[in-house]
Amino acid sequence: MHNTIDRREFLKKCGVGAAALTVPGCLSQGIKSSKAIGKRPNFVFILIDDLGWMDVGYNGSKFYETPNIDLLSANGMQFTDAYAACPVCSPTRASIFSGKYPARLNITDWIGGGQKGMLLPAPYEHQLPLEEVTVAEVLQQAGYATGFIGKWHLGDEGYWPQDQGFDLNIGGHGRGSPASYFYPYRRRQPSSNDVPHLENGAEGEYLTDRLTDESLKFIDANTDRPFLLFLAHYAVHTPIQSKDELTQKYKNKLAAAEPPSGDTHRDQLGYGITKLHQDNAAYAGMIQSTDQSVGRIIAKLDELNLTDNTVVIFMSDNGGLSTLIRNENSPTANVPLRAGKGWLYEGGIREPMIIKWPGKIEPNTVCREVVTSTDFYPTMLEMAGLPLLPKQHPDGQSLMPLLQQKGSLHRPAIYWHFPHYHGSGNRPSGAVRAGDYKLIEWYENGRIELYNLKNDLSETNNLAESMPQKAAQLKQMLQNWRIKVDARMPTPNPDWKNE
Repeated sequence: MHNTIDRREFLKKCGVGAAALTVPGCLSQGIKSSKAIGKRPNFVFILIDDLGWMDVGYNGSKFYETPNIDLLSANGMQFTDAYAACPVCSPTRASIFSGKYPARLNITDWIGGGQKGMLLPAPYEHQLPLEEVTVAEVLQQAGYATGFIGKWHLGDEGYWPQDQGFDLNIGGHGRGSPASYFYPYRRRQPSSNDVPHLENGAEGEYLTDRLTDESLKFIDANTDRPFLLFLAHYAVHTPIQSKDELTQKYKNKLAAAEPPSGDTHRDQLGYGITKLHQDNAAYAGMIQSTDQSVGRIIAKLDELNLTDNTVVIFMSDNGGLSTLIRNENSPTANVPLRAGKGWLYEGGIREPMIIKWPGKIEPNTVCREVVTSTDFYPTMLEMAGLPLLPKQHPDGQSLMPLLQQKGSLHRPAIYWHFPHYHGSGNRPSGAVRAGDYKLIEWYENGRIELYNLKNDLSETNNLAESMPQKAAQLKQMLQNWRIKVDARMPTPNPDWKNE
């Protein structure tokens, strides 16, 4: 296994040292030297946990209030067809930092997951390997101050942010949810979910606010050099805990609203129950606190005159938790998208995504091209005037042609591989989207579903039988891709008894 020095040597060989920035031959096509483009941009990457595509106002939510996120969208480019590389958290996070599909990394489930059923889930790695040269490491070696604040969930100690290219780590460890959203962020008895590095808080302090406070301190401390701030909120993941005053606000809002008509839940393939209406007051309060965090970060950049030279990226790691097995208490709803977290239907993988870069990205623009979380790595390198590393981020493409409205990605398809069971009711499955068409394959029985997302965003009309050639084409593409990335597959469970 490579150590940190080995990875630095790799970066030097790739020409990512500070001296390489002014050598035209080392720069990616179309990007000028750092001297020519001026000061390298700062990056503020805000990653929300479990925030659904319909959990923001600019995508149509009428219950949740997200004025700061909506304003960010108005000041940048919003992506309507942006996808997480997996319907659960750890794999998507790994894809952002590595530029690789989760299947290529063999990180295909949330770290700690392992349900069994008719199949034994595919074995998976429980950490992001230190051999991976993360985007943070590349920026760090190029002179960036790098700070990680919030949820990591990519391995136990020894594989934390400070081991993967971050100078600062506050709150990041091996677990994916906090013991509590209120100080001291732990249970009465010590728990592995206790959030570290957040001592010296005050009674009633709220985790989302505290992580924002720490982010503002990082920005204040790094005004004299380019920086990468990765703010990975634990919100809006369970436990669903909001400030009392915000919970009450949304309870009052619900009481004053007209009750929804019809059923509030529906069965999803008989495996889970899906919530159809947004009506959880505490979850709404969590979203408002998260939105306020975004507003505070933007205000700090304005205060320090950093706005014009800072790229702000906003994304979620998977869909909103709307579907659970035999449980009608899911916190949110993703309608018109089908299902939610844990599923390869659109509700589980389509995400709210915004990129803002004043002077470089035209405000209030909408991109409808298909993009995915592996694309951030090469995009950030190109934004910084650094050479691309195609062997490191083989599954990502720079979004600069889209951001500058000068071209398309010309990517034939994007893929998913989730060979696991999930508490939402999902069974092991894979998927491919090529153009407007998306195919889902269920590994238990080989069943396939084909949808035209342009005409059927809710994925209600399975075209597999009426369009057999298209279904066969996409199924073959998915199978070929699994072979290419050496995807691990689930296997029959010899102890399975069909109840």
